[in-house]
Amino acid sequence: MIKEVAQIRIDPARAADFEAAVKLAAPVFKDADGCRGMSLERIIEHPALYRLIVLWDSVDHHMVTFRNSDGFQTWRGLAAPFFSEPPIVDHSENVSTYF
Repeated sequence: MIKEVAQIRIDPARAADFEAAVKLAAPVFKDADGCRGMSLERIIEHPALYRLIVLWDSVDHHMVTFRNSDGFQTWRGLAAPFFSEPPIVDHSENVSTYF
């Protein structure tokens, strides 16, 4: 399982509308091949900053399959108008869980 973390900066005055747009996009991720989960977190200390966390079977499921899909275009159409700068995206995998 791969975790995609997208750091997204928006205008905090538009937070409710952004969160509503991400909620509308959730079914797109749920239907995406290789997608296993999705969540949105708002950074308490920086209200303009969010983390979109998406669980994928592989990096290719995100970077190739999803990015080349109509679903990706839907996602971007809903969320991108709120971006104040391009998102910063990385992928990680768990190497150990201690408790």
